[in-house]
Amino acid sequence: MTISSFTRRAFFLAIPLVISLAVTALPVSAEPRVGQIAPDFTGVDATGKTRNLSELRGKTVVLEWTNHECPFVGKHYSTGNMQKLQKEATGKDVVWLSVISSAPGRQGYVAPEKAGELTVSRKASPTAIILDAEGKIGHAYGARTTPHMFVINAKGTLVYKGAIDDKPSANHDDVPIARNYVREALNAVSTGKPADPDSTRAYGCSVKYGS
Repeated sequence: MTISSFTRRAFFLAIPLVISLAVTALPVSAEPRVGQIAPDFTGVDATGKTRNLSELRGKTVVLEWTNHECPFVGKHYSTGNMQKLQKEATGKDVVWLSVISSAPGRQGYVAPEKAGELTVSRKASPTAIILDAEGKIGHAYGARTTPHMFVINAKGTLVYKGAIDDKPSANHDDVPIARNYVREALNAVSTGKPADPDSTRAYGCSVKYGS
């Protein structure tokens, strides 16, 4: 092998490594950390009312990323699991905000009127549905899937983020036997204890951001 051919071979062999290092070096969007103050946001709900997280200090808040066309979301709504959890929470003065970050033209996007219709038809009980078509709130929280759940305590501190439960499937039969992390986190908050676990890997459909 000549020196020039050896040089060319070494160059091409090095390309994948260079690309790999470049990708690894790309900056990662900041995500909220458990134990820190949750990112503040302002959003408009399905009724046209402006909602500010900062105005909810003093109350426990649940953020639920949702997409009615996602089978993983469908699993929890078709079985009544999400509605039951919503009613339990709001019945204890917890503020439950369902967030839709699907962009126009993407799966799960809904206009305000449709969002209201879905709430009624599914007998859902969130405090409000936040329409986040631009994805600003979703990106601020690093929401990746539907569902993706976050629990914020009365001090505004993020105390749990991740999956709704420990059964990462769209199988309806998994609901009765699942360990519900959100319910556990809410129970922990109500007694002044830390959630355990306080972070899990969220599962579901990817959030259909516009960009």
